[in-house]
Amino acid sequence: MKYLFFVMLFSLAFGLFASAPLAGSFYQTPGRSLTQEERAQIYADARNRVISAAMKYENVPYQYGGITSKGLDCSGLVYLSFKDAIEVNLPRSSSGLYSWTEKIPLDKAQPGDLLFFKTDNTGRITHVGIYLGSGRFIHSASSGPRTGVIYSNLNESYWSRNFAGAGRAFPETPGYQFVLTSGSSPVVWDNSQPGRSSTPASSNSGTRFLYGAAFAPTWKGFYGEGSVVRGFTSQFRLGADTSVFNTRMLFGFELRPEYDGALGVFRLPFTLSWGLNDKYRLFAGPVVSFGSASLSTSDGQRLYSGGTSWFGTIGFTAAPFILKTKGGEFAPYIETAWQSYSRGSQSSNPSADFHAHFRFSTGLRWTTQF
Repeated sequence: MKYLFFVMLFSLAFGLFASAPLAGSFYQTPGRSLTQEERAQIYADARNRVISAAMKYENVPYQYGGITSKGLDCSGLVYLSFKDAIEVNLPRSSSGLYSWTEKIPLDKAQPGDLLFFKTDNTGRITHVGIYLGSGRFIHSASSGPRTGVIYSNLNESYWSRNFAGAGRAFPETPGYQFVLTSGSSPVVWDNSQPGRSSTPASSNSGTRFLYGAAFAPTWKGFYGEGSVVRGFTSQFRLGADTSVFNTRMLFGFELRPEYDGALGVFRLPFTLSWGLNDKYRLFAGPVVSFGSASLSTSDGQRLYSGGTSWFGTIGFTAAPFILKTKGGEFAPYIETAWQSYSRGSQSSNPSADFHAHFRFSTGLRWTTQF
C-alpha cells in the first residue's frame, strides 16, 4: 500500500506539473480513478514534502542566481524545494512564479503556497517565499540583519509593508491538518474548517536557539613595553534569536574564561548579552577573579582590588561580517570591555589605571543552532 501511494503521488505530480501553464490557474484535476479524499491526501503530502525540502536549506547563504546548497536566491529556494520534493521544474524567477500561480487571498493560503513581495520602487514582483502558516514563511533573504535561508513573519514591518499577495501552488486541500516538524520552528496548520487560520505549534515558534564558542587574543595597547599580546579571552555561548514586540532580538548567556598577563590574573565572567542581531551586541555580568592583580609601572607595582564583583564587566562586541556555512556561522569580531578594579588609596596614574580597567581583543567566533 505504501508503494502504491508513492506511485500515485508521482503520477499525480507528473500529470499536474508537466502541463501546468506559466500563467493562470494551477488547479488541475487528478486522475478520475482517485476519490476526492485520495486526491486531497496526495496534495497534502506534496505540500509537506516541499516544505520539508525547503527547511533542509535553512542557513544556506544567499547567492544571486544560486540554485545549489552552497548558495540560493529566493526563487532558487522555491525551485530547488519543488525539484527535490516532487521532481518538478518551476519558473526560475519570482515574477515568473507569480504569473504561474493562482492568485488567492492570504486567508486562503495553505502551507506550501507562495508569498510574493515588491521590495523596490519598480512595482514588480522581486521576492518570493514558501508559506508555512501563521503568517510565517521560509525564504532566502538578500539583505537585512539576517541573510540567506531564514524564517520570517508577515507581522514584521518590512515584510508587511512590501507584501504583494499569495499564490496557490497546489489545489486547496480542505479538511486536512499539516504538521510541519522539520527544521527549528515547527508549525501546525489546522484546516479542518474552510478559512480557518493556522496556529503555532508551540510558544517557541519562530525562535532559533544557538550555541557556539569564540577565542581572541587580548592586546596590550599603548601602555608599557614587551609583548603586544596581553593575554586571551574565550567564550562559550548559549543564545536565543526571537521576536519581541514584532522586532527580532538576540539574547545570550556566555561563560568567558580570560587570562590577563598584564595584571597576572585569571578571570571567569558570566555575562548576559543583547542585540538586534548577531553583528552588534552588548554584554554585562559578574566576574570571579583568581590571583592578585598588579601592574608593573615605572614607579613600581600598582596593586588593584575588586576583580571579583557582581558587576565585574560590561562590554561591546562587533562582527563586521558573518560567513555562513553548513557547519555554522563563522565571524571575525572585535570586542572591548570595562573590568571592575579599584586602585584604593594609591596616587592617581590615569594611563596605568585605564590599562587595568579596559581590554581590547580581536578573534574568531563560531555559532550554530540546536
